[in-house]
This record gives sequence, structure tokens and C-alpha cells, in this order.
Amino acid sequence: MTTQVNLGLPELPAEDYPDEVRARLEVDAKEIIARYPGSRSALLPMLHLVQSEEGYVSRTGMRFCARMLDLTDAEVAAVATFYTMYRRRPSGDYHVGVCTNTLCAIMGGDQIFAELKEHLGVDNQGTTEDGTITLEHIECNAACDFAPVVMVNWEFFDNQTPDSVKQMVDDLRAGRTVSPTRGAPLCSFKQTARILAGFPDTRPGAVSASGSAGPASLAGLRLAKGATAPARPDAAHGLVPSQGESTAENGTQEGEGQ
Repeated sequence: MTTQVNLGLPELPAEDYPDEVRARLEVDAKEIIARYPGSRSALLPMLHLVQSEEGYVSRTGMRFCARMLDLTDAEVAAVATFYTMYRRRPSGDYHVGVCTNTLCAIMGGDQIFAELKEHLGVDNQGTTEDGTITLEHIECNAACDFAPVVMVNWEFFDNQTPDSVKQMVDDLRAGRTVSPTRGAPLCSFKQTARILAGFPDTRPGAVSASGSAGPASLAGLRLAKGATAPARPDAAHGLVPSQGESTAENGTQEGEGQ
């Protein structure tokens, strides 16, 4: 008796891309493959390439990768189904990921995720009916300074609250401009996938975008310079002085010298 293994992919036949699409992707694929001494090393960016075409890694996309890299369908599927960065079914234009790892969770991430599910009417990995938002809980994004953190297509939205995140997804669904709290400007999930495939990021300001350590990481430095306590971020992303600390940049205490 043969047991079928469900890899989480839609049970659809793998058809070929239309000729125009295949020809265009082959040009990009050859550019990716040329970066590596061995063609199979190009599989990860190749999966991002086909994801940029359909918004997820379809069976058609996996077959295309297999043919271009001289791999079996099983070898490609093993990689595509292992990494969570590859979507295995159609999803939204914007992937809203709520960090529910320890620090973000206790700082409000669990509440944000619960309220977003109710607000959007979807569960984890669910997509709104208009195809705009896919919601998911995600693990640590190395941004604990700014907990709770929400990511949209891998761009940071720091120090969030349930209300701020609900407003953000409402703006995305309405087509209004939404800006991350730091880093590069926001783009669609398909555009993000193409950038991850290694093609130039043409977003205005993307090249100059950079991040920095947050107040939590800088606490030791502030204390070494004589501050009595580090500032803490508030829900509006500003800094609120701790008790006994002034807002002056030199960290002097209120009432000092009086």
C-alpha cells in the first residue's frame, strides 16, 4: 500500500508557463545561475524568482526550477516546502507577520495577533477575501528592541499596538500609502520576492535605508555616560524618560543643580 505525503501544495497538475512568461523567466534564471559555480546552488534565488511571478511557489514554478537546474521535481519540492519564506499556495499582496516569540508576545504581540485575526476575519496563514492581506504569526525577527514588532513583506513596523496595526491593515486594503517605521519603503510581496532573488532594488530611498540599535540595546551606553535609567519607547515610537530622568540629551536628572 502506497502512502501519499501532503506537502501543503494545492493538488493541481503542473502546467508549463505560457511561452512569453517562460521566455522572460529563462532570461532571469540564466542570470541567476551564472552567479554560482554549480547550478544547483542557484535554487534558493530561483524559487524567489518564480514566487515573484505568481506570488507563491506553484508546481509550475517548481517544475521550471527543476528543468533549469537539472534537478528532479522531488529535489526542488524538498527545498520549497522546507523554508517558510516560500509560500505554497496563493496569498495576499501584503504578508502581515506578527512576532509572537517571547519578548514580543509578552509586550503585546499575542494580543495584536488575536485582534488582527478578528479584525480581518482570517486565521493564521489566512488571506482576506479581497486578496490584499495574508496574516501569519512569525518567530523572532531580531528586533527585540522594538517589541512588539510586526512585519509587512519583511519591512519593520516597530512598537506596535492593536489599534496601530488595525489602522495599518485598513490603510493597505484601502490603497493608502503605508510607511514602515524604518528601513526601505514598502512594496508588494511579488516585488519583494524579486529583490530576494537578487535583482536590483529600484525603490526610491531603498539603497540609503538603514536601521540602528534601539533604546534597549543602547541602555548600557546611556548608563555608562551617567544617565540614571534608559528611556523607553512609547506606542507612538517616541522616547519617554524613565522616572528621575530628564529629557535633556546629557541625561541629567530633573532638579539637578537646584
